[in-house]
Amino acid sequence: MDKPKVVLGVSGGIAAYKACELLRRFTESGHDVRVVPTASALHFVGAATWSALSGNPVATEVWDDVHEVPHVRIGQQADLVVVAPATADLLAKAAHGLAGDLLTNTLLTARCPVVFAPAMHTEMWEHPATQENVATLRRRGAVVVEPAVGRLTGVDTGKGRLPDPAEIFEVCRRVLARGSAAPDLEGRHVVVSAGGTREPLDPVRFLGNRSSGKQGYALARTAAARGARVTLVAANTGLPDPAGVDVVRVGTAVQLREAVLKAAADADAVVMAAAVADFRPAAYAAGKIKKKDGQEPAPIVLVRNPDVLAEISADRARPGQVIVGFAAETDDVLANGRAKLARKGCDLLVVNEVGERKTFGAEESEAVVLGADGSETPVPYGPKEDLADTVWDLVVRRLG
Repeated sequence: MDKPKVVLGVSGGIAAYKACELLRRFTESGHDVRVVPTASALHFVGAATWSALSGNPVATEVWDDVHEVPHVRIGQQADLVVVAPATADLLAKAAHGLAGDLLTNTLLTARCPVVFAPAMHTEMWEHPATQENVATLRRRGAVVVEPAVGRLTGVDTGKGRLPDPAEIFEVCRRVLARGSAAPDLEGRHVVVSAGGTREPLDPVRFLGNRSSGKQGYALARTAAARGARVTLVAANTGLPDPAGVDVVRVGTAVQLREAVLKAAADADAVVMAAAVADFRPAAYAAGKIKKKDGQEPAPIVLVRNPDVLAEISADRARPGQVIVGFAAETDDVLANGRAKLARKGCDLLVVNEVGERKTFGAEESEAVVLGADGSETPVPYGPKEDLADTVWDLVVRRLG
C-alpha cells in the first residue's frame, strides 16, 4: 500500500523546533511526509534538518524545481496538510487566500483535510482579526486546534502555546482516519467528563475507583478532530492534555458537578464518561486515621453524592442539548443498562462490562450504545477512539 502523504507546513515561530517531534511521529508511523517551511521558519530550523528527518527535499519558493509545478502538485497529492506551528500571519494569509510562497500555494490547492495548530502570544491569538481568520478557516472546513495555555517566549504565560506534538499527531491521526468526511462538530461546544472521582477519608486516604480516564480523553480528542470546541472535565488522571481541548481539573464528585454544570451552560452536548462516586464519607477526618491496638476500626458512614447525569438530563441548559451517559456493569449488562437509561433520562447510554482486567486502564474496549428511542448500536472490540467516533456519530444525528 502507498504510504499516506502528509504535508507538514511550518511557519516562522519559535515553536518551529517542536515540529521536528511531530515530523518524527509521522515518519515512524509509516507516513510519507513532505515538509514545506516558510522562509521565516528556516531562521529557526534549517532546511537540512527537515530534509534529513523527512527523507524528502525541502523548498520554500514556487520557483524551486519549477518544472514539477510544486505549487500545485504538493497540495493536489496530499492526504493531509497540517501546519504546526501556524502563526497569526500564516492564518491571515490562509484565510484570505494569499499565495506568496510554496506553503500558501499548497494550502490553496489542497483538497484534503487541513489542520492548523496555532502558536503565538496571547494578545495575538485573542485579537479580533485573528479570531475572525480562525472562524473563516473553520467555516471552510479546516480544523484549527485551540492553542494550549502555558509558558510562551520570554517570561510571558498564557494561551497561545503550541500543543504537545504527540497530541497534535493524535488529532491528525483521527482526521486522516475520517478521510474526506467534513468536521461535523464544527461550531459546536461539547463537554466531556473523564477519569474517576476521589472522596477523601482523611489527608492520606480516599474512596476511589479504577477509571483511568482514557475513554473520556479519546472522546475529547475525536471531538476536537471533528471541529468541536471541547471542554474536558478531568478527575484524577495522569494523562497529557489533548491538543485543542480546554481542561478543567477536579477531584471529587461535588467538584465535578460544579465544573460540568458551568461548562454545560452553553454546550450542545455533554458526555459523562467519568466514573463518578455514588457515595462519599459523611465525615472527613482532619488527621490521619490511626490503628489502635486491640480495637476494630470505626465504621465509615457514607452519604449519597449528587447524581450529575440525572440532574443535567432532567434540567437541560439549552433546548436540543444531547446528554450521553456511561454505565459500567459487571453482570446483566444490557438489562441493567436499559434500566439505568430510563432512570437517568439521558439520550444515549454507553454500556460496557467492566472488571479488574476489562475496560478500565485498557487501550481497547467494546460496548453497546443504547438510545432513549430504543436503538442499540454495538461497538466491537477495538481502540477507544473507535467507540468515541461512534458516540459522536450518534450525537451528531441527534443534534441535527
